[in-house]
Amino acid sequence: MNIAILGPGCMNCHKVEAIAKAAAEEVAVEATFQHITSMAEITQYPILRTPGLVINGQLVMSGRIPTKAEVIAWIRTAAEAAKEQKA
Repeated sequence: MNIAILGPGCMNCHKVEAIAKAAAEEVAVEATFQHITSMAEITQYPILRTPGLVINGQLVMSGRIPTKAEVIAWIRTAAEAAKEQKA
């Protein structure tokens, strides 16, 4: 699973990353994490405000800090979608 944090590297971006890592660990999903700080790359997503969270290429959240429970739900949804694509 690929998880990206969109934003300039501010404190909120780091909080989103920490929450996403904790959520992935809790559901035992192997994930690669990356920070996308380039505005040219960030604007490739339908995002109005940072921070943003992208899971497997899909923007799932922007402009706020999500709860761990929200991120867990998004990770599970993305994992199910990936399984369906392989089947």
